[in-house]
Amino acid sequence: MSCASCVGRVERVLAAVPGVDKVSVNLATEMARVESSQPVDFAVLAQAIDKAGYQASRPEPTFAAPAAAADSAISPDTGAIDTGIPAAGAPASGAIATAPLRRRAFPAPAGGIAVLLAALFSLPLLLPMLLELAGVHWMLDGRVQWLLATPVQFWLGARFYRAGWLALRARSGNMDLLVALGTSAAYGLSIYQLLDAQPHLYFEASSVVITLVLLGKWLEARAKRQTADAIRALQTLRPDSARVRRDGQDVEVAINAVRVNDIIVVRPGERIAADGVITEGASHVDEALITGESLPVARHAGQRVTGGAINGEGLLLVRVTAVGTESTLARIIRLVEDAQAAKAPVQHLVDRVSAVFVPVVLVLALLTFAGWWLAAGDVEQAIINAVAVLVIACPCALGLATPAAIMAGTGVAARHGILIKDAEALELAHRITTVAFDKTGTLTEGQPSLAALTPAPGVDQARLLALAAAIQRGSEHPLARAVHQAAPTGAVPLVADVSALPGRGVAATVDGVRLVLGSSRLMQEQGIALTALSAQAGELERSGHTISWLADADARQLIGLLAFGDRIKPQARAAVDALHALHIETILLTGDNQGSADYVGKQLGVRRVIANMLPADKASAVAALKQDDKTVAMVGDGINDAPALAAADVGIAMSSGTDVAMHAAGITLMRGDPALVAAAIQISRRSYNKIRQNLFWAFIYNLIGIPLAAFGLLNPMVAGGAMALSSVSVISNALLLRRWKPENQQ
Repeated sequence: MSCASCVGRVERVLAAVPGVDKVSVNLATEMARVESSQPVDFAVLAQAIDKAGYQASRPEPTFAAPAAAADSAISPDTGAIDTGIPAAGAPASGAIATAPLRRRAFPAPAGGIAVLLAALFSLPLLLPMLLELAGVHWMLDGRVQWLLATPVQFWLGARFYRAGWLALRARSGNMDLLVALGTSAAYGLSIYQLLDAQPHLYFEASSVVITLVLLGKWLEARAKRQTADAIRALQTLRPDSARVRRDGQDVEVAINAVRVNDIIVVRPGERIAADGVITEGASHVDEALITGESLPVARHAGQRVTGGAINGEGLLLVRVTAVGTESTLARIIRLVEDAQAAKAPVQHLVDRVSAVFVPVVLVLALLTFAGWWLAAGDVEQAIINAVAVLVIACPCALGLATPAAIMAGTGVAARHGILIKDAEALELAHRITTVAFDKTGTLTEGQPSLAALTPAPGVDQARLLALAAAIQRGSEHPLARAVHQAAPTGAVPLVADVSALPGRGVAATVDGVRLVLGSSRLMQEQGIALTALSAQAGELERSGHTISWLADADARQLIGLLAFGDRIKPQARAAVDALHALHIETILLTGDNQGSADYVGKQLGVRRVIANMLPADKASAVAALKQDDKTVAMVGDGINDAPALAAADVGIAMSSGTDVAMHAAGITLMRGDPALVAAAIQISRRSYNKIRQNLFWAFIYNLIGIPLAAFGLLNPMVAGGAMALSSVSVISNALLLRRWKPENQQ
C-alpha cells in the first residue's frame, strides 16, 4: 500500500467478504484488523486482497503457544485471534485477525538499491539543468537521454504501473496511478519531441520524479520501522530458553517447552523466563521495560514476578503461572499492536477525503491541461503542468498523518508503563476534564491491616475474630487477608453456604448460624441495629479506618465490629496535584464509609468525595458526570470497579489489580503508581497535538501545492521532491514523541 486511497480500497474489499463486520487497515503498520461474527477463512480474506492488487500474509507469531495449545485460534482471555497462526476456518466470533499487507515480489530491485540505481540513471539527465545554473550550456544527445530514462520508467518504476493498473481495474485510484500517469505523460511527450527532432525533452522530469518518489518511500519505510521500536524492544525481552528443575535436576529447555507449574531456576543477572510466583529466594528485579519502573524492586517468596524482567543479586526459584500467549509480556505486546493497528476517530475524516481525493485530482489535472492548452496554445506546457498536479497531489502524507502519531505515542507510553488499548482511548484521553478515583488499592496501598476489634456487649473478642476468619475463609479480598493474618492458627468453626454480596460484604452459615459480615448498608438491609457500637465506629471512621460489622442474620443481633487501616500511597498526593495542575477535577468514589473516605480525600486534596457506593452506584455516578458535558476517566483496580471503568469515557486500570478491571479499561497502568494517570493524559495530549499538526501539514501541502502546480509555478521535479518530503516530514514529526517522558522523570 502506498497511500490513503490504497487503505480505502483494501478496507472495501475486505468489508465485502461474507461474515466480516468491521475492517480497519493501517497504512503505517501495513496491518488489517478484521472483526467477524462468524468463522471466516483466512484464504478467503487473502483472495479478496489479491483481487484488489495486494498480497496478504499471516502475522508473525508474537510468542508461540505451548505445544498443547498451539492450534487455538481464540485467545482465552481476550476473545481475540492470537498473533500466532490461527487454524484455517477457526471461529472468530467477535474476534480480530491481523494480517500484514505486502506487495507482490517484482524482478526489479527494491528499497535503497532501487533508489541508488534510479539516482545513477537520473543524475546525467539532471546534470545539464544544474550546469545551466552555472552558465554552462551542455546537453546530452536525445537518444542517450532515452536510453537512461527508459529503465527508470519501465523497470524501476514498474511497481507504479502495475499497482496503478490494478487500482484502475478496481475502479479506484491511488498514489501509484497518479505517479504512473504523470511520469508517462512526461515520458511520452519526450518521445514525441525526440521523433519530431525538437530540442526540448522532458526525460529528466519523469526519471527524477520516479527517483524522488522511490527515495521518499524508502525514507518513509525506515522511519516507520522506528515507530515500531517499542514492540521490537518488548519482543527481545523474552529469553530463548529456561532452566527448569525436574526430579531434582536443573534442565535447560526451549522456552516453548516450559509448562504452567514448572519450577524455573533464575540465576543472578538472568532474565526471568516466564510469569510466576517466587517459591524460594529473594532478590531485586528490574522491570523497567515492562512497567516503566526506573529502579529495581524487591521481590521475595510468595510474590509475583514477570517474564522478561531481569533478576538482580539473588538466586530465585519461580513456579510458572502463565506461558506463551497468556504471559504478561505477550499480552502487553498484543495490546500495543492492537492500539497501533486501530484507527482514531479523527482518521474517519481522512478516509472520507481519501475516497474522493484521487478522482478529484485527475479532474484537476485534466482541467489544468485543457486550460493551458486553450489559453496559451502550448501543449508542451499544458502537459508539464498537468504532470506537476498529478505528482504533487499524491495523498501519502494524508494516510500516514494519524497512524504514525498513534504508533509513536502508544509506543513511548508503553516504555513508561502506560498501556493504551486502542486509538480511541488515546484520542479521548486528551479531552478528560474529570478523573474519578477508587480508593482501596488505587490511592491506598490496598494492603489493610486489622487495627481494632470491638465485640458487642456479651461477646468474647476471640470468638468475634474466629467467626470473622471463618466466614472469610478462601477469600482473596484485602480485608479478608488482614483478618486471616490477625487470627490465631488453630481450630476454625465449620462454614457452609458462603456467598459474596458485591459491594456490601459476605454471608455464610457458621456452626449452623447464618452470619453476615460487611458494611453499614448491609446491616441496614438486614435490619440490624448498630447503636451499641456506633460511638466507637464513628471515632474510628473519623481517624481514617474502614469499618466492617459482623452480625447474626437470623437473630438480627450485632456481634461486633472490625476496623481496618490502609496506608495512603506515597505518590498519591503528587498524583492528585498533577491532575489539578492540568486543570482536571478530581473525585473519590468508594464503597467505604463516609468518615474513612473523607479522611483520605482531605489528606490528598481531592475536591469531592462520594462514599458508601455499590459497583452499580459507581457506574451511575460516572454516567451522571458525563451528562454534565464532562469527559470522565475512572481509575480503579478491583472487580467492583469494572462497571464504572466501562461506563467512563476512558477507563484507567491498575495492573496491580484484577484482570477483569484491566479488560474493562481503555488504559492500563503497569505499576500501581497513581501519578501515571496524569502522565497518560499528558502523552494523549501530546499525541493528539501531533495528529492535528500532521493533518494540518498534509492538508495544507495539497491545498497550496495543487494550485501552484496548476498555475505553472511548480515543475514536476520540484513537485516530486515536495511530495516525498511531505511523507517523511509527517513521520519525522510523529517520531518526536519518542523523546517524551513523564514530568516526574524529566
